[in-house]
Amino acid sequence: MYAIIEDSGTQIKVQKGDVIDIDLRDAADGATLTFDKVLAVGDVAAGSAAKLGMPYLSGASVTAKVLGEADGPKVLVGKYKRRKGFRKTIGHKQHYTRIEVLAINA
Repeated sequence: MYAIIEDSGTQIKVQKGDVIDIDLRDAADGATLTFDKVLAVGDVAAGSAAKLGMPYLSGASVTAKVLGEADGPKVLVGKYKRRKGFRKTIGHKQHYTRIEVLAINA
């Protein structure tokens, strides 16, 4: 069974047991998060059609456990001005909250 949830304007496809990174939030390690903005729920093994919300499914939710904080990949940004000899490189790492999906309640 899978679900498509919306978090911070991002749509994420999740299944039970998935470990994903979401935008950083104030949650202690081991805390439980509930996502109630579920856009669709489907079951590939059953072969049935997915339930779609308009825009959200009422009564559907996804429960997840917070594993901790994580850093994303390093993104390099370069500045350059032609004919001036100016080159500058700046690095950035985005901070995320890592979660594990425990259950999909349809």
